[in-house]
Amino acid sequence: MTSAPPRLRVGVVGTGRVGSVLGAALIRAGHEVVAASGVSDRSQAYARRLLPGVPILPPDEVVADADLVLLAVPDDALRPLVTGLATTNAWRPGALVAHTSGAYGISVLDAAAARGVVPLALHPVMTFAGRPEDLDRLEGAAFGVTSAEEMRPVAEALVVQIGGEPVWVPELARPMYHAALSIGANYLVTIVNDSLDLLDAAGVEQSPRLLAPLLSAALDNVLRLRDGALTGPVSRGDVATVATHLTTLRAQAPQTVAAYIAMARRTAERASAAGQLRGDAFTAVTAILDES
Repeated sequence: MTSAPPRLRVGVVGTGRVGSVLGAALIRAGHEVVAASGVSDRSQAYARRLLPGVPILPPDEVVADADLVLLAVPDDALRPLVTGLATTNAWRPGALVAHTSGAYGISVLDAAAARGVVPLALHPVMTFAGRPEDLDRLEGAAFGVTSAEEMRPVAEALVVQIGGEPVWVPELARPMYHAALSIGANYLVTIVNDSLDLLDAAGVEQSPRLLAPLLSAALDNVLRLRDGALTGPVSRGDVATVATHLTTLRAQAPQTVAAYIAMARRTAERASAAGQLRGDAFTAVTAILDES
């Protein structure tokens, strides 16, 4: 018979979409959220919804009484927060501190580690709306985990307890890891929104319904086939079609032209490297993009 994992007293600093959901997940896993900190009205609303009854306190008071401190603040605020709390001697030696930023490993927590705190980086590879259904999305979601090697079992156990799947990311790989996720997820949203806007401007009805099967198939194909999923006029070398696209966009949606050219150029490079867009066709496609 295995013993249950120890129940931790958790403090959440940053009760936005991520912090409030992960705090609720830790409660569901059997831990106790003893305090939380949220500055904006929206963050406090998330806390009331997902962490009912948890007192909202200043960050130093949240840290003081916690075995595990969860830092879910914007990337640029993380180091100043950690350093500021160190300056006021708020960190409690022996406590765990985990941040949720994808951009950083554990070095950003050095000021806390110097006070005897155990640093962890637990980044959920998931988007959140700050609503109860986000808890269900954690089931099986990947978490980018970085820690000292001897603390890896602890970090991974925390992820498993809340339903996630830990994926080890070395400290020096965090910037590339995060850039990759940003390209794949954040910019996908921008691209799809531009596509929806253009369909709306063209007078096409029910543009989300039109795009959904196409996008789903494209995503499934690329995850399975990588560059074998490339399709469309650029990868085929249909220069006249690309030229028509550019003429139309310049006239009716000039805000999308630069993005179209950049994506078309990168698509041409990938198609060429994969052997799909050869010789003269590659030269012709890139020439029309250069002219634009």
